[in-house]
Amino acid sequence: MLIHTHTRQIEWGDCDPAGIVFHPRYLGYFDHCTNLLFAKAGFDLATLQARFAVIGYPVVDLHSRFLAPCRQGDEVRIESWVAELRNSSFDVQHRLWRDDTLAVEATVTRVWTVQDPADPRRMQGRPVPEAIRRALSIA
Repeated sequence: MLIHTHTRQIEWGDCDPAGIVFHPRYLGYFDHCTNLLFAKAGFDLATLQARFAVIGYPVVDLHSRFLAPCRQGDEVRIESWVAELRNSSFDVQHRLWRDDTLAVEATVTRVWTVQDPADPRRMQGRPVPEAIRRALSIA
């Protein structure tokens, strides 16, 4: 499986009044890391849209566990990979580490979507293309 690792430093604006990362910020980190994972596989969003006419891969479910706090100035490492590929949906697993401590883990379910031909204001799930499946399964 293809794994992407991203390192970032926690910024002051990511933190709440208690001085720890405000929990919704983690979803932003994980969204960014999903895009980086696809780019590592050779499919940044512009390429996906041009080649597959996909709108994107919106989030439809999220499960997370917050195990240790992160604070301004902490350097964290986020590991991301596709843990399960179904017909049109897939689970992206994220683990955020502060040093050797697992601080947050999340499973984000996303759906491969295109514009609904009958109603351009709506989206429809479509099967994940084989080229994407192969690229995300690289060992």
